[in-house]
Amino acid sequence: MLPFMVSAQAFDPNSTPLDDSFTNILTFINNVLIPFIIGIGFLVFVWGMFQYFIFGGANDEAKAKGKSLMIYATLGFVLIIVFWGIVNLLAGSTGLTTTPPPPPPV
Repeated sequence: MLPFMVSAQAFDPNSTPLDDSFTNILTFINNVLIPFIIGIGFLVFVWGMFQYFIFGGANDEAKAKGKSLMIYATLGFVLIIVFWGIVNLLAGSTGLTTTPPPPPPV
């Protein structure tokens, strides 16, 4: 009971090594890759705002560059959320969820 209480991986007799690999990849995408890409997109958006409002005071070229960065960052956010939704939709439909299986009966 102790491994279950500390959230260790429970043994699932029906899982195959391929299922475990897909689950690990899915966990990596959801917990590491997507938040990292969203963080990069946020930094690009903030840099675009900085260029538009601070650097581009009277310079129309700097304003245009900042505006395009903000637009690209917004499109990036949309694509990231769509990618995240597709990954979770495929994982849910194939039964590869990141939740651990229930503990074995005692």
